[in-house]
Amino acid sequence: MAKKARKTVWVCQECGYESPKYLGRCICGAWNSMVEETVPSESGEDARGRGSIGRLSSKPVPLRDVGSAERKRIRTGIGELDRVLGGGLVPGSLTLISGEPGIGKSTLIVQAAARIAAGGETVLYVSGEESEQQIRMRADRVAPNLPDSLYVMAETDLDQVEEACRNLKPGFLIIDSIQTMYTSALDSAPGSVSQVRACGGILMKIGKTGNIPVFIVAHVTKSGDLAGPKIVEHLVDCVLNFSGERDQEIRILRAFKNRFGTTSEIGAFRMEQSGLVEINNLSASFLENSAERAEGSVITAVYEGSRTVLLEVQALTAKANVGFARRTSVGIDYQRLSMIIAVLEKRVGLSLLNEDVYVNVVGGLRPDSTSVDLGVALAIFSSVYNFVSEDRTIAIGEVGLTGSLRSVAGAAKIAQEAGRLGYKKIILPERNAEQIRKSGGALGIQLLGARNLSEAVRAFRAKD
Repeated sequence: MAKKARKTVWVCQECGYESPKYLGRCICGAWNSMVEETVPSESGEDARGRGSIGRLSSKPVPLRDVGSAERKRIRTGIGELDRVLGGGLVPGSLTLISGEPGIGKSTLIVQAAARIAAGGETVLYVSGEESEQQIRMRADRVAPNLPDSLYVMAETDLDQVEEACRNLKPGFLIIDSIQTMYTSALDSAPGSVSQVRACGGILMKIGKTGNIPVFIVAHVTKSGDLAGPKIVEHLVDCVLNFSGERDQEIRILRAFKNRFGTTSEIGAFRMEQSGLVEINNLSASFLENSAERAEGSVITAVYEGSRTVLLEVQALTAKANVGFARRTSVGIDYQRLSMIIAVLEKRVGLSLLNEDVYVNVVGGLRPDSTSVDLGVALAIFSSVYNFVSEDRTIAIGEVGLTGSLRSVAGAAKIAQEAGRLGYKKIILPERNAEQIRKSGGALGIQLLGARNLSEAVRAFRAKD
């Protein structure tokens, strides 16, 4: 009897597109990204369903009859991590964390695992990249007193991990990383689109049916995006990104997606010999030398979630020695910088055609908020005219193409924090200034409202 031929399909390793034949160029534009993979044979029991264990019913029920009680969160023992998660881990949730190699993902996870286990939960740490001895060496450095309820497993077969979870019944599961895991139901190599997608489905079944919070580490591509199919990001409940410069101590944790909390919070850590240490006063870390005021330096601020972060923007302008001027930015989006320079030339009359412009955010932070636009513009102005403000001044506001200043979120909280830290003046959009005056907030600091960039420059140069 002839053997039944296996059915195969060509899968793009960039976007996950499937084709019955090889394509030199995928529909996503990637070249030579198609890999032939075997389609798993159909069986009587489909293990992909969340209700396959029998715990979750597949019958439709009225939404009004579904209980909506608030689930008790599991505290990780790391305040900055709990802040980003929205108060702690939710039972049954899947959290995906990514970051550049060596940024501190495994260190953060080991610290969290040790503290959760010390609180009485059974924790299973599954590593597909390191041996048990390597994990123990890191744990001895960052968490010396290891509890008995912290288990480690060096395994890449997710079927074995599922069996271990069935026997151990952990209260917290860590997978490091999903790109190293595979399931025997597929013949493709670990890290392929099909394997990552299938392993993500298995982990979702483990977490949802067992009510286990699952932490999944993911690799990143050369461009800094999450490796693997986009469906994994849609599958999980929370997507975290751990960022920072390798030559800087500060690490920033952000949530790009969170079904159980806000995505506007950030967590701040400092990398030390003993592991990651929480930073409660982030502004102080970025303003270590702010007392030494110099031309091209302006203090600005962003409002992240429930905290105000003050930071220093430095600008340097120099005569261009080549045919065209250079624009270089670190921490500020390059397209945003080009727009601010164009507005300064058109609306303020600043001539930067033959000037190289360099802008840097001190400390390695990369603020996403447009509230730093005014600070960048005034820093460039200060460098061109070698001007230093006499008073300790903060500048916030979004710069429009017409030169107008648009209001920003959290201006009242920023003004209040600036006054507490001893700043004398704050330059901000007129609308924000009116709102703060009406509310009676920001006592002890002078509010200088400006309708456009020209008024903000005049307020910056004004002397009391």
